[in-house]
Amino acid sequence: MVNINVNGEEHSLDVDPAMPLLWALREELQLTGAKFGCGVGLCGACMVHLDGVPVRSCSTPLAEAANRRVTTIEGLDSAIGKTLQDAWVDENVAQCGYCQSGQIMSAAALVAANPQPSDKDIEAAMSGNLCRCGSYQRIKRAIHSAAKAHASGEKS
Repeated sequence: MVNINVNGEEHSLDVDPAMPLLWALREELQLTGAKFGCGVGLCGACMVHLDGVPVRSCSTPLAEAANRRVTTIEGLDSAIGKTLQDAWVDENVAQCGYCQSGQIMSAAALVAANPQPSDKDIEAAMSGNLCRCGSYQRIKRAIHSAAKAHASGEKS
């Protein structure tokens, strides 16, 4: 039995503790926002927060999340998360959309840690998230827009 807190709710899962966190989220808890992309922790489509830190859930064993706070895109209800999601829409970021939950999860951790990120800060923080559609410039604009809006207390 593995006990985890996902999006503020406690869960006891009777599964192999070596199961990737991604599969526990998607198959056991029916939280499908984190996507399976590469399965080896390279693309970032599966990004979630573990105690506020972005991790690749496809390569994180469920046991590593035991008795910790897991936040998925479905539970990203912070002011930063909402501002980022609005900026994503305003900047028309998503094309296919497959990587976007992972992109937003990484961006939320960045803006929480650095409320005025430079282009270089954004590039470094987002370097682990691949976008097959190549919307990197829109992502960067959305992060700048959201950070500015969040800092001023406005909506993007």
